[in-house]
Amino acid sequence: MIIRNKYKWMTLFLFSVLLVNTAIFSWIKPAIAQTKVPSYLIGPNDLLNIFVWREPELTRDITVMHDGRITFPLIGEVMAKGKTATELKNVITEKLRDYITAPQVTVIVRESRSRRIYTVGKVNAPGPYPLEPGMTVIQAISAAGGFAEWADTKNILIIRNEDGKKEQLHYNHKEFMSGKNLNQNIMLKPDDTIVVP
Repeated sequence: MIIRNKYKWMTLFLFSVLLVNTAIFSWIKPAIAQTKVPSYLIGPNDLLNIFVWREPELTRDITVMHDGRITFPLIGEVMAKGKTATELKNVITEKLRDYITAPQVTVIVRESRSRRIYTVGKVNAPGPYPLEPGMTVIQAISAAGGFAEWADTKNILIIRNEDGKKEQLHYNHKEFMSGKNLNQNIMLKPDDTIVVP
């Protein structure tokens, strides 16, 4: 009798734990989905690798011209600026159909040279850095080698030029690291400048 009750309690306990975990993960999943990283858009000076399967003479690295176009054999100029790698692949594939049966194209952004952020001030390696998709303030500071000695980590500025208007955003690293105001670790945009006094 005692053993049977013990198993009932254990079953009830395990069911309760499962129910609580299900509730927690169903709440967390939408929050994670809201932080979707935008797809990278190709820009001038980006280095692309375009691979055409079974066509080695067409496979090559191409730098996007200043006007946003690339020149590709057989099809001529194609606008790459503002497209994702997948969108550009689809355009090239469609144009190559006039010359190749069932072309299979892959486009990879080898180097992001058009979208940069800048770190200045008391970081170990100030300078321009490629803006990776979803890159945040803390990731940019890390890319710049972290804080230099005597850096004022409470008064970091992010200077953003959006639609011709300059905007200053504040980032307090000490607050962030202590778990306060986690929203200040924003995703960076092209040409953002992080100033560490």
